[in-house]
Amino acid sequence: MTRYVALLRGVNVGTTRLAMADLRRIVTDLGHEDVKTYLQSGNVAFDSTVRDAEKLAAGIARALTDELALTVPVLVRSGRELAAIAGGNPYADRDDDPTRLLVAFLAKAPKKSLVDALAVPGAENVSFTVTGREVFLHYVDGGAGRSKFTNAYLEKKLGVVATSRNWKSVRALAEMTAS
Repeated sequence: MTRYVALLRGVNVGTTRLAMADLRRIVTDLGHEDVKTYLQSGNVAFDSTVRDAEKLAAGIARALTDELALTVPVLVRSGRELAAIAGGNPYADRDDDPTRLLVAFLAKAPKKSLVDALAVPGAENVSFTVTGREVFLHYVDGGAGRSKFTNAYLEKKLGVVATSRNWKSVRALAEMTAS
């Protein structure tokens, strides 16, 4: 068995409402074990014998559509991947406010040319590092709430689905998936 986390994009932050009890039930009904959610924003950790993260993501997304009529992008990372992310944040030592540190999880690694062209809009003071399927973000002058360097901006500029979590959530999810 491998421990994973599924990250659902845009759940309980806009018009897409999903009870975490329903999410746990759906993931359990798919045959996964030790299913636990974190917060109300679409984070679910689970054990699975399936070794293909894309297959896991597609199965959860399909079940959400079939059972609850929700069309929600789902990204999956293994516990090993989350440990590497939590241990590899180039900005982790810069700020003790987890609202200023975020990780944008990408559905796939973006094209190098798009990464090379990525720039912070306007005169915002945001540092970012794209590493594979993650973008590490440090909002120097405040949280992401007032920034134009958003999840939607990253999706548009990088051409991939993204979902972001603050540093506190990333660390908690890494702990939930630690072997």
